[in-house]
Amino acid sequence: MRVAFVSETVAQHRETGVTRRLRRTAEGLARRNHDVVVCCAQWWEGDHETFEQNDVTYRRVTEEASGESRRFALALPGALRAADPDVIQATAAVPVHVLAAKAASVFLRAPLVVDWYESPDAGDANDPTWRLAATLPDLVLAPSETVKTRVRELGADGEAVRVVPNGVDLDAIRAAEPRDVADVVYSRHLDEDANLESLLLALAELRDRDWSAVVIGDGPERDTYERQVRDLRIDDRVTFVGDRPLDDRLAAFKGAHVYAQTARREAFPTDMLRALACGCAGVVEYHVGSSAHELVEQEERAFRTTSEQELTDALVAAADMERLDGNENFAEYDEREVLETYLDAYRDAEERMSWVEPAAVAGVVLAVVALVVLLVVLL
Repeated sequence: MRVAFVSETVAQHRETGVTRRLRRTAEGLARRNHDVVVCCAQWWEGDHETFEQNDVTYRRVTEEASGESRRFALALPGALRAADPDVIQATAAVPVHVLAAKAASVFLRAPLVVDWYESPDAGDANDPTWRLAATLPDLVLAPSETVKTRVRELGADGEAVRVVPNGVDLDAIRAAEPRDVADVVYSRHLDEDANLESLLLALAELRDRDWSAVVIGDGPERDTYERQVRDLRIDDRVTFVGDRPLDDRLAAFKGAHVYAQTARREAFPTDMLRALACGCAGVVEYHVGSSAHELVEQEERAFRTTSEQELTDALVAAADMERLDGNENFAEYDEREVLETYLDAYRDAEERMSWVEPAAVAGVVLAVVALVVLLVVLL
């Protein structure tokens, strides 16, 4: 199968949840001997239109990721025509790009799958381009039920939205050697949604108990959290280590006892999944914008909390649990299993498109709608 991915920004430009997921999927398909092309802004040096890395071909749509969505959208159909895909998979980061991909997909007779990783902001939910981006694709993939619900609220047909979680390398997790870094571990980008203060306040309530904690990750709020640790007088027990490579994180998870997830917004808590698979007991603070609670709904070694006191009590209960060096309850999230889910989705998208093709009028209407909306936005 030949799959063309669409994303102006990729991990080589900037690592985010969206770009990491795209890279994992594209490289996973390439390892399975599928032909993979990523249509993106150029990130490599030189004037050549394509560049190959890890068996994935990157095709230039624009010369740089300028954030100017119109220029990328105008050039995208030509790049997709050159890629000649069986299936097109676009990210939902920029809805105009989805509309351009839909216009191309109709004329190339290749179904459009949109991988919708994050929910739109509250103000974007009323934007008609976001609603079209949710309703025009043949299939929409979401990493969690939380994100799926947001996509359905934009008007998408429930049967056209599937949950495909992030996959993890369970072989690497099983092979990881534990490192005694701390009892409690938190791992996430430290932005305004990290909500690390909830965990710090709970830990401060337990200052009379024997514990240590490590915070993995960096970001704009790190200084604020380090100052809070000093103000709470627990700076001798909480260590900030910044961003760490995956091998280091797995070693820390294997050596820790408890993994805490308190972020207000999380499309899919990949590091939490890794930590649970490493054998950590989990403590999750529920937030409506986070899908973390979904991961532990059926897990006996995890606690969901909704208040500061519940969080404190859960940390105590989790610390009393037996230490494990692995948890096979999460085997379904192995990256090989998740990749099969993507392939099944592509086949389903092809079938959904074939149902529409006999009704020529419907196909024309879809093409005209996509093109008209695209032109209205661009001009």
